[in-house]
Amino acid sequence: MHYFNRVRPALIMALTATGFGLSVSMASEQTLNQSLQVQRQTSQDSARTQTRIVQLADQTQELLGEFRVTLQQIDRLRLYNAHLQRLVNDQEKEKVDINRQLTDFEVVEKEIVPLMQDMIETLDRFLQADVPFLPDECGDRIQRLGENMDRSDMTISEKYRQIMSAYQIEMDYGRTIETYEGRRDVDDSGVEREVAFLRVGRILLAYQTLDREYTGFWNKTKGRWEKLPNEYRRHITEGLRIARKQAAPNLLKLPVPGPEAAQ
Repeated sequence: MHYFNRVRPALIMALTATGFGLSVSMASEQTLNQSLQVQRQTSQDSARTQTRIVQLADQTQELLGEFRVTLQQIDRLRLYNAHLQRLVNDQEKEKVDINRQLTDFEVVEKEIVPLMQDMIETLDRFLQADVPFLPDECGDRIQRLGENMDRSDMTISEKYRQIMSAYQIEMDYGRTIETYEGRRDVDDSGVEREVAFLRVGRILLAYQTLDREYTGFWNKTKGRWEKLPNEYRRHITEGLRIARKQAAPNLLKLPVPGPEAAQ
């Protein structure tokens, strides 16, 4: 009985100790689990943080690349704007020059229009005093020049060009020889006959009927048509053949007024 009493407290103490050990083990396990849970949570948070850091780093690099591209675009825009500014400056200078030219042109136009009118009138007077070859053609040319001066759809430069062209044509007549067909009253009968005209420069205008019966010339000194003696008939015929390129150039005896007659 006494033994049992002695054993029971010891057993109780042993059981108590075992229970305490179990309690301690369970508490430690629970603490360990909590620690592991915290560690896992921390690892997951660290992984998420690292992923976020990587994402932010990538975004930063992308933004940095875009920033550099933007800087390059800004530099190009600066260069382009500087180029445009130079173009604008050049256009401003050109505009000033054009305005100056327009002002000068107005002054020149006021001076050149009367000059062109004088040139047309001078040419008309010259043709009226000259040998009367191709009268219709020359008259039409003078009339056309006068009409052009009143045309609003033609520039001053074109009007001037046509006047100078007319002068050039008249100058060319002075160093060429030609023949053309026409009609003349050769015997003062009032009946016109077919004739061949011969122009040698501006010094001679002669004619000859197709049957060679009549030969005459324009007497520039007297300002009228006159018949030629028979001694000129062959020479006028030869001159007509030369003008038609039917014969080689040759010396001709022509009724050209001398210096004394021209005075």
